[in-house]
Amino acid sequence: MKRLFTGMTDTGLVRSANQDSYVIDSDGRFFVVADGMGGHAGGQEASRIATEVIQTFLTQYWNSEIPSEQLLEKAILEANQAILNDQTQHPERADMGTTLVVLMFRDEQPLCAHVGDSRLYRLRDATLQQLTEDHTWVARAVQLGELTPEQARSHPWRHVLAQCLGREDLQPVAIQPIEVQPCDRILLCTDGLTEELSDQIIATQLESIRVCEKAALALIDAAKDRGGRDNITVIVISIDAGR
Repeated sequence: MKRLFTGMTDTGLVRSANQDSYVIDSDGRFFVVADGMGGHAGGQEASRIATEVIQTFLTQYWNSEIPSEQLLEKAILEANQAILNDQTQHPERADMGTTLVVLMFRDEQPLCAHVGDSRLYRLRDATLQQLTEDHTWVARAVQLGELTPEQARSHPWRHVLAQCLGREDLQPVAIQPIEVQPCDRILLCTDGLTEELSDQIIATQLESIRVCEKAALALIDAAKDRGGRDNITVIVISIDAGR
């Protein structure tokens, strides 16, 4: 299926540096968003390493016989190890890490992988659905019925990650098939967007603005209008976008 796409990142209105990174394959085969942490230098380096290593690995082995799920997992594990290696070489960045969300179109069935709280959404028939599940303390509490989704949005521990890249004890990478069809719109984003905008606002922007570049810019501007307290990164993909 034909895909139109764009990516944008913005420092926001409060942070002095941008610790987000993203990569878009020029042929639209894969898309990567990462949100670094661990101070300005550490966060920037962790997200940069993650996106660059994954881009290099997927490009190098794209035409290999490695099954797609295994290929994606290997790319992420390579990125994790590269961050660990950098931590060893630069002790001042020992606490750096990054979230990650990747969408890959290699077979008929697209695959998504994610670590942390960067998200993947799908808009279909004006309904927005979050297809990834945050790896955070509050998300787990909501699953267990200890918090409501409304409480989770403002909970002081909502940024506490259950896992991220840059850890020796990285859990098995969450990889899942993603079903897409003509006229779907896909959004990959960091929490700088979702902290400021409700799902309804995101859905309205994606549904009403059909050009990917304009939709991405509108989402970032809307997040900044509501505070822009964190770096904001978005990738917008239109499936068979002809209208």
